[in-house]
Amino acid sequence: MKLHKEGYMIIPWFVIGIVTLYLLLTWLIPLELFRLVLGSLSAIFLVLVVAFFRVPKIQAPVGDNLVIAPAEGKVVVLEKVMVDEFLKEERIQVSIFMSPLNVHINRAPVSGKINYYQYHPGKYLVAWHPKSSTENERTSIGFEMSNGVRIFMRQIAGAVARRIAFYKELEDRVDAADEVGFIRFGSRVDLFLPLKADLKVKIGDKTRGGETIIAHLK
Repeated sequence: MKLHKEGYMIIPWFVIGIVTLYLLLTWLIPLELFRLVLGSLSAIFLVLVVAFFRVPKIQAPVGDNLVIAPAEGKVVVLEKVMVDEFLKEERIQVSIFMSPLNVHINRAPVSGKINYYQYHPGKYLVAWHPKSSTENERTSIGFEMSNGVRIFMRQIAGAVARRIAFYKELEDRVDAADEVGFIRFGSRVDLFLPLKADLKVKIGDKTRGGETIIAHLK
């Protein structure tokens, strides 16, 4: 299993912490059954941490007018909203919630140029909270396609997430499904699409980052 570069910085600390805690507790409570249970729980927790940073192989769909899921998770919001940042117009908001069990790589929803980026410090409300889109710590990214259509995306920290990474720079060009960022642990991504977009998902649908088609653009 391939691991994401973000994992190389944090997995060793988890290993040290788990081993230290295991040795301390088994020294304090020298019972064979306790050691067996604690060892099993430690192994399961470590496997979950390693799995969080996995990098799955993807098969990105091909098409000039496709909007592709920027993250793996569940669709929790589909509604019309007024976007006061970057676009200054009404759009369809599509929000994907990522639990700690999901892959947390963020991908470009369309091919084009990054023509807007802004980091916003903020709160750490649970990621499915309606106000998390505008009050939580977040980054705002604008993509401009070759036909002039603009797509707006937000990476939003949740109650557990404490790091949002965005790897691209203004004026960089990306292809749809390219890796552009990462969030840990548990978070959400918002997309803001043109009102005429033909949506292909509904509330509750599961998405795969870089593979699931979110919409066709008219």
